[in-house]
Amino acid sequence: MHLLPDVWRQDYWLPPGVTWKDMDHLADSDRPQPLDLLIALPLALGFVALRYVFERFFAPSMGRCLGVRNRLQVTAAPSPKLESFYTKRSRQPTQVSLTSLMSLCGKTQRQIETWFRRRRNQDRPCQTKKFGEAANKLLLFLLKKKKTSLVTCLQRPWFWDRSECWRKYPVQPMERAHYWYYMLELGFYGSLLLRISVDIKRKDFKEQVIHHLATIFLLSFSYCANYIRIGTLVMLLHDSSDILLESAKMFNYGTGWRKTCDTLFVVFAGVFLVTRLVIFPSKIIHTTLVLSMEVFEPFVGYYLFNTLLMVLQALHIFWAGLILRMVYKFLKDERSDEESERSKDTLNSKLSMLTNSCVLNNLTNHRASVADRMRKAQ
Repeated sequence: MHLLPDVWRQDYWLPPGVTWKDMDHLADSDRPQPLDLLIALPLALGFVALRYVFERFFAPSMGRCLGVRNRLQVTAAPSPKLESFYTKRSRQPTQVSLTSLMSLCGKTQRQIETWFRRRRNQDRPCQTKKFGEAANKLLLFLLKKKKTSLVTCLQRPWFWDRSECWRKYPVQPMERAHYWYYMLELGFYGSLLLRISVDIKRKDFKEQVIHHLATIFLLSFSYCANYIRIGTLVMLLHDSSDILLESAKMFNYGTGWRKTCDTLFVVFAGVFLVTRLVIFPSKIIHTTLVLSMEVFEPFVGYYLFNTLLMVLQALHIFWAGLILRMVYKFLKDERSDEESERSKDTLNSKLSMLTNSCVLNNLTNHRASVADRMRKAQ
């Protein structure tokens, strides 16, 4: 607290009329200390080591039990010139680049396009790696939940009455379970940033980085300013859908678990849309933006905290669009399957009718020919 005094000016962190000395009424074990945040660094390193051990020794055997199989890929033929262009310039050459590469390598456009497609497939992560990452994140989520359960929050009055988040602030004792919830959450997102260069880069890579940084700033600020109650609600709300997502990913990479994966994804989509687009803005942001101002006046931390919450909400809207697109595709595929089944049944019935008709016609013709022969014989 005595280091960098300008950073710890109370008008930055605390509402007007509230000082750091007000927290002296709390015992040291019940009071959040900024130096406590340093424990998140060894926890992040521990999570990185745990993920490495799990992905190296345990994830492959789990994947085999669920039928995870790597797809066979045709590797690109060695070509130093194309490889140099691929690594240094672009993974998807333009038409102008294709023309220059054709004259440089003496290959046709189709051969070059095939080479680049196969080369991109080589860089894509295998199913085993995807499964290991999803299973690893699910394991870390469960480890966090072991320290702080939903039952613990349900027993607190501020879970049901959001005005309790600000009652008697800042003299609000911090429970040990909430302390570990914060530290484990910070360590978890710290480990994601440390592994960001080796984890699978998905389409929403930039949005994920923004989300991790905003979450770390939110956790750090809310812990130091003793916003433990509202911070716990934010974490609990986010973790409720993340566990379902990682579970659905695990079964998606396995063989023979299509229905389980689809069920988990539908449940995840429902929970995500309700918690992130309905409950988060109407309950959480309303609590920090409106209800808090019934007790305090605006200050620097108020604007910072709510700005970061707005950033999270913008990311929620972005991901909700992706999820709705996937749900639409899922429903479209289901409808196509039903229509194909119907058309198949219709085709089978028509073929059956045609076969029966042909058999009857052959039988009738056979009887007619036999009758003709008998008449001729007579």
